[in-house]
Amino acid sequence: MRYILELVLLVGFLLSFCYGCTDKDIALPSLVPEPISYEKLSDNLVDISRKGIDISIDTSMEAEAFQITILKKSISIVVADSMGIRYATQTLRQLKDYSNSGIVPELKIFDQPKFHYRGMHLDVARHIFDVADIKKYVDMLAYYKFNYFHWHLTEDQGWRIEIKKYPKLQSISAYRDSTLVGHYSDVPPQYDGKRYGGFYTQEEVKEIVDYAQSYGIVVIPEIEMPGHSLAALAAYPELGCVDTEYRTATKWGVFSNIYCPTEQTFSFLEDVIDEVVSLFPSKYIHIGGDEAPKDAWKKSRFCQDLISVKELKDEHGLQSYFISRMERYINGKGKQIIGWDEILEGGLAENATVMSWRGIKGGIKAAESGHNVIMTPTSHCYFDYYQSVNDTEPLAIGGYLPLQKVYEWDPIPDELDEAYHKYILGGQGNVWTEYMPTFDQVEYMAYSRMIALSETLWRGKDNKLEYSDFLKRYTDHVNHWEKSGVNIANHTLDLNYIIAKSDNGKLFIKLKDRIANATIKVTSPRETRLLGVEETKYQIDGSGKYTFTASNGGREGRPSIVDVKWHKAMGCEIALKNEPNQAYPGYGALSLINGIRGSQEKYSGNEWLGFSGESMDATLNFDSTIDIESIQVSTFNSPGQWIYPPKSIDVWVKTITKDEFEKVDIQEKLDNVKHKIHSQELMLNKKDVVAIRVLAMDHGVIAEGNQGAGNRAWLFIDEIVVR
Repeated sequence: MRYILELVLLVGFLLSFCYGCTDKDIALPSLVPEPISYEKLSDNLVDISRKGIDISIDTSMEAEAFQITILKKSISIVVADSMGIRYATQTLRQLKDYSNSGIVPELKIFDQPKFHYRGMHLDVARHIFDVADIKKYVDMLAYYKFNYFHWHLTEDQGWRIEIKKYPKLQSISAYRDSTLVGHYSDVPPQYDGKRYGGFYTQEEVKEIVDYAQSYGIVVIPEIEMPGHSLAALAAYPELGCVDTEYRTATKWGVFSNIYCPTEQTFSFLEDVIDEVVSLFPSKYIHIGGDEAPKDAWKKSRFCQDLISVKELKDEHGLQSYFISRMERYINGKGKQIIGWDEILEGGLAENATVMSWRGIKGGIKAAESGHNVIMTPTSHCYFDYYQSVNDTEPLAIGGYLPLQKVYEWDPIPDELDEAYHKYILGGQGNVWTEYMPTFDQVEYMAYSRMIALSETLWRGKDNKLEYSDFLKRYTDHVNHWEKSGVNIANHTLDLNYIIAKSDNGKLFIKLKDRIANATIKVTSPRETRLLGVEETKYQIDGSGKYTFTASNGGREGRPSIVDVKWHKAMGCEIALKNEPNQAYPGYGALSLINGIRGSQEKYSGNEWLGFSGESMDATLNFDSTIDIESIQVSTFNSPGQWIYPPKSIDVWVKTITKDEFEKVDIQEKLDNVKHKIHSQELMLNKKDVVAIRVLAMDHGVIAEGNQGAGNRAWLFIDEIVVR
């Protein structure tokens, strides 16, 4: 009966298509995700809006698989299960959207997903969105065949789900007195002074869950514990370890006050879980477990006694005890827990699924211990990062995650032995909303990269197509959503480039992924002209702005401006002892001596090199002797994002008269760095120099009481300017 109802809905949808096209050959429409098998059978044209549909079940097919055959006389769908029907429906929708009013050639499609878990996340705690907006988000997930919606409902800055037994969660925890204006790292911080908040009633939650379920999308609620709990403590301070007045956070970040592992706290959380379980049919409950500073636990006599009584190793062991206890309760409700990869610390709960966000190491460790894993590393899955290096991008948390990087990601790490691949359930894109106060901004930040991720998770590495092929289909989809009034980021005419060096040491700008049929105008210090059809390189021959602008069909992309400030190290040979982290590789060592300064507001893009827990140790060799008056090294400072300036910067010089490097006695020392960008000029006054070595010593381990405490700090370095 369920399949029959699905078919009725499907036929009703198709009959709503418009029709009436000319009888001409039509290319295959631009489907995303691209099906595993997509075959044009003939040039005979079929109006799929005017055909009946035969549907049948083939239980020998794998779960979620489907086959669509469109012939002149009939349309047939063969599916493995009800999910196959839903995915076939979405494919037919796309055939209509990207064809000439539902007219397609005779064709056959076979498709099935590579990964079982294909998820998107949305944080509604930092900023809350209307029920209608959440449904629009679910619509987009369904269109691109995602099957899990991770709904982040509680945070330090707001509690967003009604819990009837604890009314203060609605009256106090759901609201904050003010909200940060500008970036977290701005000094001093600015606030808007306006009360902000709200929550979803249980009826609204049921409405959203039912709506998602109608598309075959499972909604996973996240109730954070033991950290990110300041909003709850504001309403029920007795759940904390410190006798103080708590307030719902008005600033982003991590806070030291977290749940105290008392019986009262466990009773509260169990009551919350009871109501959550009644609202969400999902087998998963996400319990967070991330970024839980242990300061309050270290100072608490109760916590220290509990560590002793339970024979735990330390506070990390206490967190494991906390998570394991809640897991047993949740398992008793017939549910399983998911937690961020911090739940590995102190010992992993018995049946937990791990979301690996701090890179891939946590996911590898969990898989090797036989636990299911959902990969969601910041480097490829955090859609709150900047998606373009263009200076006109709206304010974001930081980082840089372009479309291509999302598309080319593989959820299964190369380092993971094949025997453990079965534990990688799939992946998820995360949308944290500190810098997305409106749903309009959520659309802008999330949807483009969501489209790329959908194909990554559907087809898998082995069946994925070239990025250039995807880009053609993606462009059709972006144009479609723009016409539909969706605020999707459209960077298809933005020009990406790299800085490279030729064999003779000349620097040039090389355009990447040149858009087909686009006209490209270049303006440099010496000329303005159009690039030739096959021309992709432009030589840098001095200081000034090099501007590239693409246009196509009357539409012009945003200018890509390369602002070069020439100095003596440009074009020299450079070697790094430690390579930058793969998440922030820039152009490699060349980023440090190409004459192009990184953004003064954000560390995204290709000019800032990011070193994770390592120093920057660079050696520059010159073709001929030069006189050096000074060098200048720029570093980024944003402790809230685990980024610290170096402890010190040291320089060694080799001259034509000496075979060994000689350390330079530098008078300038790093001060107490307070600004976001710190440019340290080091006076050398050396003649006949043939090589220099620059060592920026990383900060080391982040101290307790700071965000990321216990982790190695990031070091971001921009240009090494030699004068």
